[in-house]
Amino acid sequence: MGSEVIIMPAILGVIFGIYYLYISSRNKERLALIEKGADASIFFNSKKSLTPTWKVLVLNLAVLTMGIGLGIFIGNMMHTTFGLPEEVAFPGTIFLVGGISLFTGFFLTKKLVERQ
Repeated sequence: MGSEVIIMPAILGVIFGIYYLYISSRNKERLALIEKGADASIFFNSKKSLTPTWKVLVLNLAVLTMGIGLGIFIGNMMHTTFGLPEEVAFPGTIFLVGGISLFTGFFLTKKLVERQ
């Protein structure tokens, strides 16, 4: 029996452990505040997000997929024009342009939130 059988339960156990610690510490913190007589309104977010989450998600996903497509195109051009090996050209440009597109998506999201 190899280590591949152990990896998946270990990953799931770590995810469960982090979630459990988050929930239990949040519960303990809330109980301590209630015992001290704090108002229950501090547990709820008073600021409503003006921009729906789906708009931000669609915007970032669209910019990312455009960046990945552009990275594939530039990688192919570098492979055919400069003779760069495929193993270097494609992953390098895909990750570089994908990262740039995520950075661009961040600023577009920031503008969208400020506008509304």
